[in-house]
Amino acid sequence: MSDHTTSAPVGAAGRFTFPGSQISVHRMGYGAMQLAGPHVFGPARDPDEARAVLREAVAAGIDHIDTSDFYGPHVTNHLIREALHPYAASLTLVTKIGAWRDDKGGWILDRSPDFLRRSVEDNLTRLGLDQMAVVNLRMGGPEDDVAAPMQVMRQMQDEGLLAHIGISTVTAAQLRAARDVAPIVTVQNHYNLVYRTDDAMIDALAEDGISYVPYFPLGGFSPIQSAELQAVATALGRSPQQVALAWLLQRSPNILLIPGTSSRGHLRDNLAAEHLVLPPEHLATLNALAKA
Repeated sequence: MSDHTTSAPVGAAGRFTFPGSQISVHRMGYGAMQLAGPHVFGPARDPDEARAVLREAVAAGIDHIDTSDFYGPHVTNHLIREALHPYAASLTLVTKIGAWRDDKGGWILDRSPDFLRRSVEDNLTRLGLDQMAVVNLRMGGPEDDVAAPMQVMRQMQDEGLLAHIGISTVTAAQLRAARDVAPIVTVQNHYNLVYRTDDAMIDALAEDGISYVPYFPLGGFSPIQSAELQAVATALGRSPQQVALAWLLQRSPNILLIPGTSSRGHLRDNLAAEHLVLPPEHLATLNALAKA
């Protein structure tokens, strides 16, 4: 873990501007999911530390925070508002809709028109905003119809409830169908050093100037385990997590990172990855780790 007592300023990896917008963010962002309780359910273990993490992230220059009203539920949005409102003009809050949590912590998918609208309104209320900058529509699988919920997203965009639309957990075919309904500024899918199903999608999005935000960049609930990754980290004197994040930043300029944590120490470690440039020989080793 880093010995620094504050996070180093972000910016080394550059910025990205969402297409068709004036929204420009640092490529290193922050994901608020882990601020909720175990399994992203219930209150924060340490609300004071959670708020301190958010304030330190913004103080370090983070201007892209990913959240959702179904984290907790409602926990992360409440914490963000308590810690950061009134928000800096440069801060972009991105939320996700299309699911809710039952009283046992289950994840229940729902993309009905009324639910999607209520979800956006609830995010606005709990965050204290008049308009969401970006809302991601979460899909559930490759068989799901994306056109109908995208029509609802487009309607809410036309009404001014949200400025821009993103989409999450989609195939290339679903992405094409979504773009037929409305412009998409970002895709949020499962991707990391050892899980690279979306390689072709990332490259195609880069050509179109659309951002790609990998969720579970460090493996999520099952952290990445790799002897080769550990060997590279040891050789560079860095943590495996820092190396995995640095690899993503070097993978493509349209990749934006939102690693999450509920600890200021881990936040500092994550942000330090932005300053790590992987030498060619180590990059080659990591590139060879993709699952078949």
